Amino acid sequence: MSSIHPNGSPRARGDALTRRQLLAHSAIMTASVAVGASCATSRHPEPSNASAHTSKSSAPPAGAIRARRLGKLEVSELGAGCMSISANYGPPADWNQGINVLRQAHDKGVTFFDTAEVYGPRTNEDLVGEALAPIRNQVAIATKFGYDIEAGGHNSRPEHIRKVVEDSLKRLRTDRIDLYYQHRVDKAVPIEEVAGAIKDLITAGKVLHFGLSEASAQTIRRAHAVQPLTAIQSEYSIMERSPEHNGVLAACEELGIGFVPWGPLGLGYLTGKISASTRLDPKTDFRAEFDRFSPTSLEENQPILAVLEWFAARKGSTPAAVALAWLLAQKPWIVPIPGTRNPAHLEENLSAVDVQLTIADLRELETSLSGIQVHGGRMSEKFMREVEST
Repeated sequence: MSSIHPNGSPRARGDALTRRQLLAHSAIMTASVAVGASCATSRHPEPSNASAHTSKSSAPPAGAIRARRLGKLEVSELGAGCMSISANYGPPADWNQGINVLRQAHDKGVTFFDTAEVYGPRTNEDLVGEALAPIRNQVAIATKFGYDIEAGGHNSRPEHIRKVVEDSLKRLRTDRIDLYYQHRVDKAVPIEEVAGAIKDLITAGKVLHFGLSEASAQTIRRAHAVQPLTAIQSEYSIMERSPEHNGVLAACEELGIGFVPWGPLGLGYLTGKISASTRLDPKTDFRAEFDRFSPTSLEENQPILAVLEWFAARKGSTPAAVALAWLLAQKPWIVPIPGTRNPAHLEENLSAVDVQLTIADLRELETSLSGIQVHGGRMSEKFMREVEST
């Protein structure tokens, strides 16, 4: 494959560039002019020096994972999303494979593991509990409530929360849940009642911290007034920027709440391992229903990946690592949770901590991407109905 020099000029290996590289070359040439003239306009507020990785001289040893704070909860700067081991990204992985990859993540410095009762359902909590039992006091476990698995639909009534927390504690082989999220906002139950139920569980010592997932800024404020929130979890990546525009990140910053991006690699798209010809099995992979993973969208979104590939080559890295480093550089209270069942992909994800992004790098990435439209909606209509947008 041919590559593009940092100054934007193509270096051919053969007679022609691929279509993806031509698209990247066009975007990067535009970025080079804009950044060189100091007139770049970012789609994201410029990160502060405190939140951007700006200097190799001040960085810890290569591969060292730093700590970050979600509210008052200290965790590793990259967490481990555990869902894909058991559900929604193809058939479940071999049990021992799942155990091993989670323990390898901890060996490499990850201390924050994310699961939910509905993943599997329930089997992912079982797996996480077994994997982390020998190191329970060295890690923070986040799980989620809010679905009625037997009856279907949402259920965040206090009596249901009190029941399912006991079930999750048993599956996770622990006496406390470090971070307990409401998985989706339940329109039938006022958020104040939910927050009150969690407040009681915190008083009882069964839960240490409270979080919400895919909640609006208004709901975040209402819940926080009853029981302070530690973290908000929503989809956020270099190609899914909703939290920047819907007030959620602003509310987190104002209230001192951490933010945990799920899907930080565009549900796998930003790894570069999914092409326009990729076909997903709708029986085992929930992405098969999503507009963004239709054949048309997979093709039309190639320019985004092209920019990441060019930038990664310049940094001696990979698109996945650059995409995660970009998230880390946005705010010091953001902790992405990429998921994998593959040890090689785990290594690649964790290499993001060594990608040094300066303010100039971030401006250049933003400018390169600013003229590229993201094609396809986030998820299917069924899933989007569960996302609280206002």
